[in-house]
Amino acid sequence: MTQHDSSTLPAHRPDTSGQTPEVRAVSGPSSTKRPWMPPLLYALGLLAMYLFAVYTPVGQRAENGIFNSSEPGSLDAWFYPLSGSELDSTPMPPMGESAEPTLMVGLAVLVVLALVGRYWWRGCAALAIVVLTAGGGEVLHKVLPRPDLVNAPENLVFQGFPSGHATVPAVLTLAAVLVVAPRIRPYVAAIGVLWLACVASASATMGGHRPSDVLGATLIACTCSTLATWLVPLLPRAAAPDVMPIPRALPAVVLALSAALALVCGARDDSLTRSLTSGATGFVCVALVWYAAVTLPSRLAQTAGRAPRPRRAPDL
Repeated sequence: MTQHDSSTLPAHRPDTSGQTPEVRAVSGPSSTKRPWMPPLLYALGLLAMYLFAVYTPVGQRAENGIFNSSEPGSLDAWFYPLSGSELDSTPMPPMGESAEPTLMVGLAVLVVLALVGRYWWRGCAALAIVVLTAGGGEVLHKVLPRPDLVNAPENLVFQGFPSGHATVPAVLTLAAVLVVAPRIRPYVAAIGVLWLACVASASATMGGHRPSDVLGATLIACTCSTLATWLVPLLPRAAAPDVMPIPRALPAVVLALSAALALVCGARDDSLTRSLTSGATGFVCVALVWYAAVTLPSRLAQTAGRAPRPRRAPDL
C-alpha cells in the first residue's frame, strides 16, 4: 500500500450552506443585472413620437387627416354616451370630468394595498410613478408648443399632448402591480390594460385627443414605471424581484380581448379609417403597458433567480 502525504492534498471542507456549488445563488441587489435599456427605449419613443407628430408637416397632416371635416364629430363615436359629453350622462372613469377623482381614488387604493401587503419600498415607488407621470404630463401639456405647420383649421391646432385621460388607467395599472401579491399581478394587469384599451381608443376617436397624445401619455407612464423597476433594487432593504407566475394562455387572451375592446370603443359611424386608427392606438397602448407591467418584471425575476456557475478548481 502506498501512503499519500496529507499536506499535499487539498483539505476537504463540507459545504455548510446546504447548497451545491453549481446551484448556490448570489444574494443581494448588486448580484441582479438591472437592464437600463427599457426606460431608455420608452423615453426615446416618447421623444420620437412628439417630434414626428408635432414638429413635422407629415406627422401633422397624418393626424389631421383622420378627421373627416373641420369638426371633430364626437357624436358619431359609439362611445359618446359613456364619455360624459352627453347632457346628464355619467362618464365612465376617467372620461369627462372624472379624471382627477379617479386618480385620487386610485392613489388611495394604492396606499391601502401597500400598507396591507407591507410593500414599503414598492409602495413608495408606486406613488412616485403616479405623481411623476400625472404631474409631468400636466406640465408637458401646458408648456410644450404645437406650431401650425400645415395651415390646419382652427379647432385642429389645439395642444393635447399628452392625453390626461389615457394617463390615468395606464399609470394606475403600472403602479398597482407593484403593491399586490405576485400570484395576482398578471390578473390585476389584465384588468388594467382592458380598461386602458377602452379609454385610449375612445380618447382618440372622440376628437379631444390625437393618437400621438394618447400614445405619448402611455409612453410617459411606461418610462416612469420601468425607471422605478430599474432603481428599486438599489434602495436599502429592497426585496429582490418576486417570481410572477403567468398562466401560459393569459397573454394571448388578454391581448385578443384588448384588441376587440379597442376596436369597439374606437368605432364610429362616419369613418372606418378613423375607427381602425383609434382601435390600433388603444391596442398599441395595451402592448406597451403589458410589457412594462408583466413581461419585463417576470424576466427580471427569472434572471435574478439564476445563479452564476462558479469556476471549478483545477484538478491536482
